[in-house]
Amino acid sequence: MFKHYFEIIEGIDIYPIISLLVFFLFFIGVTAYLFLIDKSYIKEMENLPLEKDGSENESDLIL
Repeated sequence: MFKHYFEIIEGIDIYPIISLLVFFLFFIGVTAYLFLIDKSYIKEMENLPLEKDGSENESDLIL
């Protein structure tokens, strides 16, 4: 059913190419960001859930 609609739209063949290009640009951007990020920032974020800042009460920890 939809195949007929897609056949009559002019220029529809460019959309898969654009979406693939956007995907690869995003993937390359995230990969570059991960390699260029400061390693001390990664360590800080890695240990963040384990740190105690004193703002938690004992009653908050009991489920």
